[in-house]
Amino acid sequence: MSNSLAGRDVISIADLSKEEIRAILDRARAYEGATAFPRLPRILEGKVLATLFYEPSTRTRLSFESAMQRLGGGVLSVAEAKTSSSAAKGETLFDTGKMIEAYADAAVIRNPIVGSARALAEGASIPVINGGDGTGEHPTQALLDLYTLEREKGSIDGLHIALVGDLKNGRTVHSLAKALGLFDVTMTFVAPEALRMPVEELDWLRANGARVSESSDLAATLKHADVAYITRIQKERFADLAEYEALKGAYVVDRKLVEASKPGISIMHPLPRVAEIATDVDALTNAAYFRQARNGVYVRMALLALVLDAVS
Repeated sequence: MSNSLAGRDVISIADLSKEEIRAILDRARAYEGATAFPRLPRILEGKVLATLFYEPSTRTRLSFESAMQRLGGGVLSVAEAKTSSSAAKGETLFDTGKMIEAYADAAVIRNPIVGSARALAEGASIPVINGGDGTGEHPTQALLDLYTLEREKGSIDGLHIALVGDLKNGRTVHSLAKALGLFDVTMTFVAPEALRMPVEELDWLRANGARVSESSDLAATLKHADVAYITRIQKERFADLAEYEALKGAYVVDRKLVEASKPGISIMHPLPRVAEIATDVDALTNAAYFRQARNGVYVRMALLALVLDAVS
């Protein structure tokens, strides 16, 4: 079977067709099935992944590095790249791309500037994967979110999904909403007025046939939703700290709210959480967010195997 992802950059979730997403999810399921990791094929032996993180990261960075190593590859990592790499000397992302292609076979970048991943890719001849570009996109988070939806609910099609919180600045919801637009789902965006989903994102979704609506009433929405995808109010995206303080507690999901919601509702979160999901939710079977984080390893294994063309 041909591999259309071989050698490809993954900058936006819109770069991927539904068929390519399906191929990633199916391969991730196969890797999850090999739960005794020594049984995993070392198909990336001799390959090197560069991880360039100009913003803090725990799950994205560690799951990519874990994925690469579990398939036999190596990792070159630059954490706090804003101060510990040549960016501190004024090197452009284009030039960084030209450099890393000599050292690695693929690269993952996280950077606070929208468009940064594409700038790196323009300089690099190796595959570049966007690990989050400011308030722009986070395509691999969307992939693991789709995988989690399928694992938790059995199918993505037919779901009503509430996306909640900082929808203005939330790159995870920007990518996930685009991805969900490929499926037969209903989306309700729940946010304070100041943090609504950007109009251009809503227009894109509607133009592509997605069923979307907006609300500010979380409790009412969750009475009808199959999944609540909660996001934190992102302090680092606010120029005015007073505005953040006024909005940070806008929505809190606790056990009482979950129990008053649609029976069987799944609670997801890209993490880290601050206070928007109470710890009394953690023990509920509805709480999918830690399983969601674990799924990132399987999905990123699949993506790396495909873009590095190490599949049969």
